[in-house]
Amino acid sequence: MRIGELASRAGVSVRSLRYYEEQGLLTSTRSSSGQRHYTDHEVYRVTFIQRLYAAGLSSRTIVELLPCVDAPSVENSDAALERMEQERDRLSAHIADLIHTRDALDGLIAGNRAHRESMTTALAG
Repeated sequence: MRIGELASRAGVSVRSLRYYEEQGLLTSTRSSSGQRHYTDHEVYRVTFIQRLYAAGLSSRTIVELLPCVDAPSVENSDAALERMEQERDRLSAHIADLIHTRDALDGLIAGNRAHRESMTTALAG
């Protein structure tokens, strides 16, 4: 199938598919005129790539995980699991940082409200 049909069947843009190829996530064969051609298997691969992106993984990380799909083995599975756990830990640390930042902003909002209330009280008195 050609790139437009793959995009339609996988629910992504043609631009996304070209990006996936640039990043080494997807491969195609080329016709003599240079058109990309894909098999039905690539529909499932693109769907899987989309799931990995939705989980917050970068294209660089996804490239590291694909050997588990392309050449299944205990070693590749263990490497993929370890990499996903590293990403989960990174996301957890980022969430903790965001919570700390939100709490600091909440403190500033509370201070602003108190200051505003004191101005309102002073003007009324």
